[in-house]
Amino acid sequence: MPFLDVKAGAAEPAAPPIGAGVRIGHVHLKVADIDRALAFYCGVLGFEVIEQWDGAAFISAGGYHHHIGLNTWESRGGPPPAPGTTGLYHIAILYPTRAELADALRRLFGAGIRLDGASDHGVSEALYLRDPDGNGVELYWDRPREQWPRRLDGRITMFTRKLDVANLIAERGATSPVE
Repeated sequence: MPFLDVKAGAAEPAAPPIGAGVRIGHVHLKVADIDRALAFYCGVLGFEVIEQWDGAAFISAGGYHHHIGLNTWESRGGPPPAPGTTGLYHIAILYPTRAELADALRRLFGAGIRLDGASDHGVSEALYLRDPDGNGVELYWDRPREQWPRRLDGRITMFTRKLDVANLIAERGATSPVE
């Protein structure tokens, strides 16, 4: 298959969209230290270890085979990715409710983890931070679709506004033991 020259423009017809049921199944991160990564993803965020081998661990929520893979196969003891280089911007972890996102925020604060930012995107509310290896992490929940902001023609319109973190942490129904 020849290399696709995306700089050539859109002369070729666009491919048909993929099916609405397609999902990102998991991400696999290169980390410097498995134990340190597990302390963050499992000890703070609450994921569970499903499988662990020498140099790798597979973690999930709810017993799925894995949502996140962690490995040191090419990165044991390595530095975080340098700013200004290509690579993964962040992984995004979707919480089913605002209360569960509030629980995640309480866990972060309880562990002394600093946020890089917190945004209201209209369609979602999001917390941004870094894992111990410098990988970007977004924790978010989607508002119900009927609450998404839309243009007059019905298209979704997203934005970035400052999220009221105090209001989020006060969310009723949150169940985290971390206060």
